Amino acid sequence: MKKIIIILVITLVIVSTMFYIYYNYKADVRQAKIENMKYEQYKDKEITGLELATVINKAIDQNEKNKINKNKKGIYIDNKQNSINIDIKFIDNDEVYNMETIYKSKIENFISYYRLIKFKCVKVEYHDLTKKIKQMKFEQITQ
Repeated sequence: MKKIIIILVITLVIVSTMFYIYYNYKADVRQAKIENMKYEQYKDKEITGLELATVINKAIDQNEKNKINKNKKGIYIDNKQNSINIDIKFIDNDEVYNMETIYKSKIENFISYYRLIKFKCVKVEYHDLTKKIKQMKFEQITQ
């Protein structure tokens, strides 16, 4: 009789543990989808510089909230889980700048010069582990 009870308890513990792991996995996937929706709406779409400034502010805020470390140059380091990076290619000088460079040189200056200029999101990458957005690349399409 004791053996049957022990086997039932062990089975119950194993099933409960598997259910808990599966539930957490589904919750993580749901959370990734919610976070990705904030950025995926810009994928393959033309937006103004003002909207791009909003995306940059969201990404900076998310990195700060997630306590993403920075390198010596002040660039967020990919943590392979929930960091996000945005690069912007300008046709004015054919240069690519990261969001931190634009943010440091005052986002207000970017807005005043590029608020009506069109940009397009040409690339989105995801973290392998969490499937959250890792990188976005925007290109200027009008002057």
